[in-house]
Amino acid sequence: MHIGLGLQFANLDGQVTDGEAYHRELALAARAEDAGFDSVWASEHHFSDYQLTSQTPMFLAWVAGQTRRVKLGTMVTVLPWHDPVRVVESFSVLDQLSEGRAILGIGRGLGRVEFNGFGVEMGESRRRFTEYTEAILEALETGYIESDGELYQQARTPIRPRPCGSFKGRTFASAVSPESMELMARLGVGLMVIAQKPWETAEAELAAYRKRFLEINGVEAPKPVLVVVAGVSRDQEAAQRLRDVYLQRWARSTVEHYEFDNVGFAEIEGYEYYGALANNIAKHGLERFNSFLADLQVWGTPEQVTEKLLDYVRRTDAGALVVPLSFGGMPPEETKACFDLFVSEVLPELQRHDAGGDIGVTYGATLQGALAEG
Repeated sequence: MHIGLGLQFANLDGQVTDGEAYHRELALAARAEDAGFDSVWASEHHFSDYQLTSQTPMFLAWVAGQTRRVKLGTMVTVLPWHDPVRVVESFSVLDQLSEGRAILGIGRGLGRVEFNGFGVEMGESRRRFTEYTEAILEALETGYIESDGELYQQARTPIRPRPCGSFKGRTFASAVSPESMELMARLGVGLMVIAQKPWETAEAELAAYRKRFLEINGVEAPKPVLVVVAGVSRDQEAAQRLRDVYLQRWARSTVEHYEFDNVGFAEIEGYEYYGALANNIAKHGLERFNSFLADLQVWGTPEQVTEKLLDYVRRTDAGALVVPLSFGGMPPEETKACFDLFVSEVLPELQRHDAGGDIGVTYGATLQGALAEG
C-alpha cells in the first residue's frame, strides 16, 4: 500500500531556533525517497510554534527538486485563508515542477488564531470553503477559474501553466463533522481521515460518506488517506516513553492550538460540532482528552506498530497511510532512531499490504471517468 511521510515542523517550548527546527524536518524529507516512502506531506499552519508550515507548496516544491518519484501532498491547504487563484496557480506550478506528483489536500480550518491573523470570519468558513473548492477543482480540470458565488466572485480567467493532468482521484479533504462529510461527497472528493475520533465513530461516518458519495456521483468513493502519528522502538520501556512524553506533548499542543476546550465554538456557524466537543471535554477533563488523543495514535515495537497501523487501515479501508514520525519535541537522536527503525522494519511490512493500488490510480479510472462526464 501507499505509505507517506508526514512532517510537522513543530518548534514546541522554544528549545531550538526556527531554523534548527526547519532543518531537522528538511533532513527527513530529503531521506524520504531513498528510504522507500511513496509520498511526503505537510500541513498548513500560521502564527505559532505549533507547526511552522506557512508555505506548504513552497516546501513541497523544494522536495520535488530533491526527488524523482515521491508524491507531494498537503494535509491540508486551508482554503478560506487563500485567494483561490493563488491556490490553483500554486498547485499547477507544483504539478509541473514535479511532473504530475502533486496531491491536493484541502480543508476549511479550525485555528482561531489563524483566522484572526488573516482577518477572515470563522463563521464564513464553510460557505467560503464550498465556493472556493468548486472554483478551484473546476479550474484544475479546465484551466480556467471563475465564480459567481455569494462570497467569491471571479471573472473567467486562464490559469497558466496548466497542471500536468486531472486532479480527480488525487484530491482529498479533511472532514471532521458529519455535515462536512456530506459536503465532500457532494463535491466528489476523497477523505483524509486524521486520527482524532474513536475508531468506531470514524468507521460509521465513513460508511455514511461512502453511501452518499455513491448516491450522488454514481461511483464508489476514493479510498481515504489515513493520517496517524507513530513512534517505534525495539525497547518496550522506550516505546512507552514515546507515548507518555512525546505523544502526550503532541496531543497537548494540538488541543492548545485548536482550542478544543473552547465552548464558544458552539456559537459560530459551522463549528457547532466543536462546541459539543468542548462541552464533553469540560465534563470529563482536559487531561483525559489529551490522553485519549494520544492513544488514538500508535507506539510500540516494530511488530506492535505494524499490527496497529494495519488494523486501522483495515477498519477504515484506507488506500494510503501518512505517518508523522517526529512529534512532541522529540530530540534529534530519538527522531533519527524512530525514523530508521520504522524504515527498516515497519515500512516494508506495510507496503506488502495490498490496499488496491496507488493514490490517483487505484480507484482512479472509474471515478475519474464518471466525474469527467458529470
